[in-house]
Amino acid sequence: QVQLVESGGGLVQPGGSLRLSCAASRPISTLNMVGWFRQAPGQQRELVAMTSSVGLTNYLDSVKGRFTISRDNAKNTVDLQMNNLEPEDTAVYYCKSVSMISGILSTDWGQGTQVTVSS
Repeated sequence: QVQLVESGGGLVQPGGSLRLSCAASRPISTLNMVGWFRQAPGQQRELVAMTSSVGLTNYLDSVKGRFTISRDNAKNTVDLQMNNLEPEDTAVYYCKSVSMISGILSTDWGQGTQVTVSS
């Protein structure tokens, strides 16, 4: 099992920026996939961005060009830089990892961090 802790959420005005961090209890180089998801009230949880252990990335269409996912091996975090935020980005943001531990597939989630975009 992997423990994930998100941080960096908060209240920001439209057009502003936030940087979310996902700290993992295992070296992030051992995690096959790490993704950022979000869930707005009354909505389904959706994938925002993901990064694989071989460096592949994928983004939700509506955040392309505004959000960037990256791995920081020194801090052992996977970060989500969010620029030009819009009210529609308001949601609880969750970190998810997928990894193989002792031959067993492990899928783990963090507790989430609130992002509110409002003037």
